Amino acid sequence: MAELVFVGCYTGDAGNGTGITTLSRSPSGSLREVASLPLESPSWLTRHPSLPVLYAANELSTGGVTALAISPSGELSVLGTAETGGAHPCHLAVTPDGRFLVCANYTGGSVAVFSLSPSGAPSARTALVQHHGTGPVSDRQEAAHVHMAVPSADGSVVSAVDLGTDEIRSYTLTPSGALEPLAVSSLPPGTGPRQLVRRPGTDLAYVVGELAGTLVTVREKAPGAFEVVSSTPSTLSSVTPNLVAHLELTDSRLYVSNRGPDCVTEFALDEAAAVADQPCGANPRHFALVDGTCYVAAQSENAITAFTLTASGEAELRYYPTGSPTFVLPVSLS
Repeated sequence: MAELVFVGCYTGDAGNGTGITTLSRSPSGSLREVASLPLESPSWLTRHPSLPVLYAANELSTGGVTALAISPSGELSVLGTAETGGAHPCHLAVTPDGRFLVCANYTGGSVAVFSLSPSGAPSARTALVQHHGTGPVSDRQEAAHVHMAVPSADGSVVSAVDLGTDEIRSYTLTPSGALEPLAVSSLPPGTGPRQLVRRPGTDLAYVVGELAGTLVTVREKAPGAFEVVSSTPSTLSSVTPNLVAHLELTDSRLYVSNRGPDCVTEFALDEAAAVADQPCGANPRHFALVDGTCYVAAQSENAITAFTLTASGEAELRYYPTGSPTFVLPVSLS
C-alpha cells in the first residue's frame, strides 16, 4: 500500500509554490517528494469518497476548481475544470454519496454546487447562492466572505460558514443540486467564523473564530440551525494577533492551528478545554493527523512540519521544504 501526502499551495503573486506536490510517507512518518504537478494556487484539496479523484480549489480572482485523476502509482492528471462563479474559492467538500461538489467562494461571498459525472469530473454548476452582510471588524468584515460550506453526514444539508457576517447559513441540498434556504444562525459579533466541524453521534459542532481567536461550541438544535453553547480562547498562548486557521476532530481530542502564536493547540473534547500548545512553524494554515503524527502546512516557513502527538505538547519538529504550503492531504493507495 502506497502512503502519500498531497500538498496544496499558493503560487504566482500569492506565494512561491508551483502546484500540487506529492510526497511519499514512510512507515516511520518521514516524507520524501516524489512528484509535482503545476497548478495555479491549489489552496484546498479534497478527495472523492469512492473514486480515485482529487479536487483542488484554484484560489484566484476568477475562481476555479480542478478535478484530478489519481493513478494507482499516485500520479495526478487533470480530469476536468470549472469556474466557481466567485472570487478566491477556499474550501471544497464532496457530498457523502459522491454526486455533488460544494465550493465556498471567499472573496465572492457565495456558495457553489457542481454535479459530478460518473468519472468524478464536474459536469454542471447546479447552484450559486450569494451572501450579503457585514460585521464589526471593518477591514475583514466589509462584506460576506464564505470560508467553508460543509455537507451534513447524510448530505441533505449544507452549512456555510461566513467570516464576513458572523453567521452560519444552512441550506437544503435538493436531489437536483439546488440550494434552498433552511436556517441562519448568528455567532458573537466579530467572531469571524472560519470552519465548522460536526461531532459525530452528537448534536454538537465546533467553530473556529479566525478574528476573535476563539473555539466556539455550538449545538445543532434542528438540522442546519445552531445555537452557541460556549466560547473559549483557541490557544493557551497570549501572543496576539492570533488568526485561527484549521480544526481537526478525533474521538477524544480536538486540535486547532493558531497563526501568530504559530502552534497547534490540543483540546480535551468533552470539556473543550485547552491542554497544550505545540510549536509548529510559521503561519500554520492547515494540518492533518496520521498514525500519531501531525503534519502542518507552515505557509510562511515554506515547509511541511511534522511532530509526534505527545501529552506535553513538546515534541521535536521535523521540516520538509516546499513552497508556500496551504494544505496537507494524506492518502493511502492500495
